[in-house]
Amino acid sequence: MELPSQMILFATVVESESFSAAARSLGLTPSAVSRQIGFLEDRLKVRLLNRSKHGLSLTEEGRAFYERCADLAARVSEAENLATAISGQPVGVLRIAATVAFAKAQLLPIMPEFMARYPELKVSLEVTDRPIDLAAEGIDVAIRFTEQVEDSFAVARKLARNRRVICAAPAYLKRAGTPTTRQDLAHHNCLRLSTVTRWNDWHLEGAEGTDPVPLTGNFEANSADAIYHAALSGLGIARLSTYLVGEDIKAGRLVRLLPDYADDGSDILALYSEKRNLSPRVRAFIDYLSAHFGSVPPWEREE
Repeated sequence: MELPSQMILFATVVESESFSAAARSLGLTPSAVSRQIGFLEDRLKVRLLNRSKHGLSLTEEGRAFYERCADLAARVSEAENLATAISGQPVGVLRIAATVAFAKAQLLPIMPEFMARYPELKVSLEVTDRPIDLAAEGIDVAIRFTEQVEDSFAVARKLARNRRVICAAPAYLKRAGTPTTRQDLAHHNCLRLSTVTRWNDWHLEGAEGTDPVPLTGNFEANSADAIYHAALSGLGIARLSTYLVGEDIKAGRLVRLLPDYADDGSDILALYSEKRNLSPRVRAFIDYLSAHFGSVPPWEREE
């Protein structure tokens, strides 16, 4: 790796505060990042980072060198954006994080068209339901739901309303009976998400009020995608997004329950770091998503 590339890599490590986070943002392995920083220190004949079990810290020399590296990284980014503006085509690597269920059901099917539109762009997608730190992990855009947003510094652009419905497989209903009121849910096996507590507050608006429905059940999972498949298998009753279960309800694989109650308290959001000059890559991707989903998302449109 040439010196300028090593300098940009060093700036990324410092800003990410770890080899692992820098590696994720650059599409490298932590060992490769650590090795390149070692090569850089050998080249300069000075230690830049102190390594301990508590993490990384800059040496005095490293702190002074980082300022030059950060300046170089900013200049390279500006040059890249300028080249993009001239060519009219986003270039480089677009790093996206998306929840498992949404990525599989809605994002991946529309990526071929997006990437065909911007052939010079590369995409690195992380499919995960864990909390995301945009800046620390070098993520350009994260697709999340209202109750998952914890980063107060992130900019959120609404992509679509996230309407959820109560549903279960016919096999479960045949075995356990069909609930007809909110109170009936207390006597059923309701499937829970273990990672986002607010996801388990089933606020069902109706004549009986909007207080959360107390959930009882013997199964939880760390992904809405797992909850979805558990519901399909007949394990219990789930509250799931219409983008995920709409086709299953139409086909009879799932049955919508308590249709008189509405649950519209969440949005599907595109999150990105607040920057004065938004990267053309990020802008192109968010604009593409907004145009695709529109005022009424595809899964809510009438045939």
